[in-house]
Amino acid sequence: MTHNIRPRRNFYGRLKGKTLKQSQKGYLEEDLMALSPGPVTWDENPGRTPLELKARFDGKPVWLEIGFGGGEHMVHQAQQNPDVGLIGAEPYINGVAMLLGKIRRAGTDNIAVHAGDARDLFDVLPENAIDRAFLLYPDPWPKTRHHRRRFVTREHLEPLAQVMKPGALFRVATDIEDYVRQTLEEVPRYGFEWLAQRPQDWRDPWDDWISTRYEQKALREGRTPHYLTFQKT
Repeated sequence: MTHNIRPRRNFYGRLKGKTLKQSQKGYLEEDLMALSPGPVTWDENPGRTPLELKARFDGKPVWLEIGFGGGEHMVHQAQQNPDVGLIGAEPYINGVAMLLGKIRRAGTDNIAVHAGDARDLFDVLPENAIDRAFLLYPDPWPKTRHHRRRFVTREHLEPLAQVMKPGALFRVATDIEDYVRQTLEEVPRYGFEWLAQRPQDWRDPWDDWISTRYEQKALREGRTPHYLTFQKT
């Protein structure tokens, strides 16, 4: 997909939290540029030229995590799947710094990081490029008037569907029941099939799952995680 006219996009999430530690500032200064998936931002790629993912990941299958939080899941998947390349998109700079620290400690070399809006990344991902995508505990935007800000809306799902291969899996985890409802209503409209056959298929975590800090908080507060698996048709 190429877009030569920059769209007007509102962003509602947090971009920065607590003051970064000196070590985290170092990760951002020293590591972030080298881990870029390629030219994503409008300043560096105004023509929206598609990324060269085969070159970036030596022809490996490519997985995408949208909003990786502190990066626990990304690093876990990278360690478990060295034959896969992973791209993470996260605009919250504190989370990016946390991920960079985890990458250093784990020594993984198959992760690329876009410290920004996933929509800008969708612009420059080649069509049918993504073999698996993850949306794990996205911002729930609980107020009804804010539901249009959720990821599971046309603005995000339409380009996501374009960059995913036929047969690719899309995993969604959330502890918000209304987010489950909206996900099950919206995602199938964009060429995805929900694969659940029985309650355990959405109640039990995936076999390769690692519980994140956010999930542990949800469990302590009595909320029930849901694990939804879709397949691109």
